[in-house]
Amino acid sequence: MPQPRINLAGVVALTACLMSLGAAAEEETSTETVPATSYFAELGVGFEYDTNVTIDELDASTREGDSAVTVEGKLGVRTYFSAETDLRLTYDFNQHMYQDFSDLNRQTHILGANLKTQAGRVDTGFSTFYVNSLLDGNGFLELYRASPYVSGFLSQKWFSRAAYVFSDKQIKERAERDATTHTGEIDVYFFARGLRSYFNMGYRFRSEDANLERLDFTSHAAKLRYIRRLNMGQKVLKLEMAYRYENRDYSGLTPGIGSIEGEQRRDERHRVQLDFEYPLSKQGALQLYLAYGDYQSNFQISDFEQGIIGSRYVYRW
Repeated sequence: MPQPRINLAGVVALTACLMSLGAAAEEETSTETVPATSYFAELGVGFEYDTNVTIDELDASTREGDSAVTVEGKLGVRTYFSAETDLRLTYDFNQHMYQDFSDLNRQTHILGANLKTQAGRVDTGFSTFYVNSLLDGNGFLELYRASPYVSGFLSQKWFSRAAYVFSDKQIKERAERDATTHTGEIDVYFFARGLRSYFNMGYRFRSEDANLERLDFTSHAAKLRYIRRLNMGQKVLKLEMAYRYENRDYSGLTPGIGSIEGEQRRDERHRVQLDFEYPLSKQGALQLYLAYGDYQSNFQISDFEQGIIGSRYVYRW
């Protein structure tokens, strides 16, 4: 059914609200030593090969591979209102430029705000993001995301984070796919050797309500990640291994499945990924990533495999 839409003006207003809350916190703790405002930036340029170029939001798969040049950037500022409360504002840019499928070139802009405060061993916060994605230079996707969260250490080596996420997305000229989503998620971290060796396990429940009933779905997702830092001479190699699983049950009947009237669609998604990062200098690093996805579905166009291999050079300020 049609849902109310939230645009960039709402994001700006909410960010202003976050800043006013932070200012209030600053007034209450004016006698504390407040850390200085910090700025950060990142630029990455790389190359990747995708065995099956897809547009997940449209259930579209080319079944063909292509290479792409990738450009990524980030700008951010972190300001403190007190020793316990800070606001982080970010802008992210991402561009994929394919060699053959140039009409699928994708450019994404993300504005983000995250307000966090610490009370003893517990952190509470609120984050919001606005995403604007272009396809072949034309408007494609707008998404608003808002999420209150709580996190903290359960013991010396165990850390947990829980969040509720609301999102609202609009896809240009595909109004039937416009949707609102409600998500609950929890992550647990086990620090075997601090940041040198740790595990991350997570679970997510998601309910998406689209304008077209047969695109409504609920899903259960789980992930397992392992991060390890290894000494290689005077430098440290970062290794990350990850496995993600998602099970989706769709509402209504999907034409093209089973009988003439259609049947309910069901998807199972498995994805494994391996990431390496090796520092070339104090601020620059070389990254290598490999990923394989097995997307199983009783809806034929959504049943496929995908492999990605890529590398990028990243410079951080």
